[in-house]
Amino acid sequence: MRIALFQAQTGIDPEENARTLVEAVEAAAAGGAAMLFTPEMSGLLDRDRERARPRLCSESDDLVLAAVRQAAGRSGIWVHLGSLALAGERDDGRLVNRGFVIDGEGVVRGRYDKMHLFDVDLPTGESWRESASYAGGEKAVVVDTPAGRLGMSICYDLRFSGLYQALTGAGATLLSVPAAFTVPTGLAHWHILVRARAIEAGVFVVAAAQVGRHQDGRETYGHSLVIDPWGKVLLDMGAAPGLGFADIDPRQVEEVRSRLPAIRHRKPVPEPELAP
Repeated sequence: MRIALFQAQTGIDPEENARTLVEAVEAAAAGGAAMLFTPEMSGLLDRDRERARPRLCSESDDLVLAAVRQAAGRSGIWVHLGSLALAGERDDGRLVNRGFVIDGEGVVRGRYDKMHLFDVDLPTGESWRESASYAGGEKAVVVDTPAGRLGMSICYDLRFSGLYQALTGAGATLLSVPAAFTVPTGLAHWHILVRARAIEAGVFVVAAAQVGRHQDGRETYGHSLVIDPWGKVLLDMGAAPGLGFADIDPRQVEEVRSRLPAIRHRKPVPEPELAP
């Protein structure tokens, strides 16, 4: 089965971003892909909150989501729209960072709100406080797709293995990690963490990422990845925007798990005791 990844350099104009995504959907379908994966914040990437706020809206009014749904329906391809920033979803006024799985008829089959929020101070001086604007999600989500049962996650979730244990425990054979990793954290941890998520459960991992210098001044790491259940890198898109393809065989999940059945050896871990 062929899948496609769109490595984006998303800007501050949702209409322009929507046009770019529609082109990616059409090109992925023309390239024979059954499913396209896009990065976190595919609709708008803008660290200027005052400038961004007027361009944010609810799911029902989001022009990027509507455009991608229409393109998926026209092209007959499934799309994991990595995530969109949405307003008007909560009484406290905070945003949500929501990913969508859209089928080949343009119907939304699954939604996931990012659970873990990126509140960090990096050695480079970069400081990020997602929780100042966003509310974290509360539910893990799996969705049946042509590429297998997909476990949804977003970016910083990658560091929390318990989420992926829950997803693979619910039958996920494919994990998606749409991301907008910073360059320092990407250089240090991206490849290691994505491969670890594949190896520990014997699953495919698809990680579509933002890349390069963006209009709002930030720089993201790129290197969108497809990893097979043995931890082999099937695709690494490097540091330039564009569309990439990978051929995966869903049967490989059971082949790997039959040789190294770690997922079947999991046991509940009791609360540790402090040794005297």
